[in-house]
This record gives sequence, C-alpha cells and structure tokens, in this order.
Amino acid sequence: MAYRTKAVVMDGSAIDRALTRIAHEILEANSGCGTIALAGIVTRGTVVAARLAERIERIEGTSVPVGTLDISFYRDDVATRLAPEVHRTDIPFDVEGRNIVLVDDVLFTGRTIRAAMDAIMDYGRPASIQLAVLVDRGHRELPIRADYVGKNVPTSRKERVRVALSEIDETGDSVVIEEEVAG
Repeated sequence: MAYRTKAVVMDGSAIDRALTRIAHEILEANSGCGTIALAGIVTRGTVVAARLAERIERIEGTSVPVGTLDISFYRDDVATRLAPEVHRTDIPFDVEGRNIVLVDDVLFTGRTIRAAMDAIMDYGRPASIQLAVLVDRGHRELPIRADYVGKNVPTSRKERVRVALSEIDETGDSVVIEEEVAG
C-alpha cells in the first residue's frame, strides 16, 4: 500500500514546545519528580521519554529514571505476527511504589498501551501508571486515554500518522499525516 503526505501537523519547534509542556504537566501532577520514572515504549517512545527526562532535569535540577519497554510478546496479536521484531527491555529502577509514566509517540487503538501496562506490571506494582504521548489520533478500541498529550490529531482510519525523530530518522523531527494513494 502506498501513502503520500497529506499534512505536516508538527515540525521540530512544535514537538519541542509540546515536550516542554508535557514535562511541566508531569511535574505538576506528581508534585515534582521524586516518585516518577519514565518508561518509553520501543522505538520512538524511548526517544520521547529520553527527551522528556532531559526537560524534567532542566526544570527540576534532578534526573528521573528512564527505562525502555519492549511490548512485542505482550501484544494481543503476537500469535498472528510472523516474526515480531524484538528489542531489549531495560527497566533500571524499582517499579514498586513509583508513579510510572509510560511514554509513546502515537496513541491510536490503545492496544499497545494495554500491552505496555501488562509488561510493566511484570516488574512490580507501581503506585500509578500514567500515559504521555506526543500525538493522540483517536480511534480507541480499548478504554484508554492519555494523561499528557502533545497534540490531538483527528484522523480517519485510512490515514496514518508518521512521527520522525532525529535520533532515529534521517529527516529530522516532524509529525505527518499520510493518506493512502489509490492504485
């Protein structure tokens, strides 16, 4: 299936502003950074989590623990995927009693987040699990909502949201809506 760019909804500056705002919102909701830890969902969620951690450290003067969460084997469609791409999970902090902020780039159906909650619970019982996403595109299939959202982007199911981040992608930072090309 071929896609073409329909609209650029966030450029690098907009992403930076959104992440700074989210960092402030996380700190305000948790009365500082003393009890929080960030867990980025592979792949782009880990980059977004690292950027949020940098901003939180700049604001508070204290670093927050950051982990990487691979949800490949927690997905409800793992049996139907021929060869899931497996990455390393690295949770270098004690989950028990912490306020865990799951971080991802795009929130769509909610299934990835459900899998991430299952995965993080295997590491202990957090005080709470919160969700921060760069983009919420709607179309939820599960009753999951983000606590912190960079931008709400209404889409159709035929469209897709592509997030590019300079740490991974050669194109630099952007969020683009792509639409199917007929033919």
